[in-house]
Amino acid sequence: MVRDPSSAGQEEQDSPVRSEPRPGRGRRPAQQVRSQILAAADRLLRSEGMAGFSIERVAALAGASKMTIYKWWPTKGVLAFEAYAASVDDVLTMPDTGDIEADLTANVTTFVRLLRDTAAGRVMAELIGAAQTDPQLAATFRRVYLVPRRAVGIAALQVARQRGQIRSDVDLEVLSDQLWGACMYRLMMQHEPLTEHLAAELVRNLLTGVRP
Repeated sequence: MVRDPSSAGQEEQDSPVRSEPRPGRGRRPAQQVRSQILAAADRLLRSEGMAGFSIERVAALAGASKMTIYKWWPTKGVLAFEAYAASVDDVLTMPDTGDIEADLTANVTTFVRLLRDTAAGRVMAELIGAAQTDPQLAATFRRVYLVPRRAVGIAALQVARQRGQIRSDVDLEVLSDQLWGACMYRLMMQHEPLTEHLAAELVRNLLTGVRP
């Protein structure tokens, strides 16, 4: 089971969100303030979802002013997406063992577990839903999450192609959508469950069709 990167365990995730203790006298470095705001936003998102998410509550949790938050994030949706992306980045790493099937299976399985077993799945679904009617939020989704995450997967596929594991004529952008896009489709549609079996079958079916 994937550990929720925003909490020390399910008990903490389910408990009321607490504010950070205020530091002593003196100004905090800007990067520290920014990191604390993102961490507070992520905790609030996972605890209460977008319904309970607000700039005011994040400011209180992070011990920062609303003006400081608005300086970096123009809307609560933009802040929410950046907080989410920052919290899952270290979880969704791509291994490089030289076996592209094993590497992709490990990554897609981790992605499935993150969406299924932690609050990240609910948060992602809510954010994507909100982005459909918010152009600024949609642009943020592409900039801080979709484009960087796709780049990780496509880079691994490019290396596999250089190793002769994938045909040279295959469109790697399409392969990326087939793999990780299928997981997002099940998350949003909920017509079938997200499972480890799905992850393994997606990778196996895809590579069967694109190997040299």
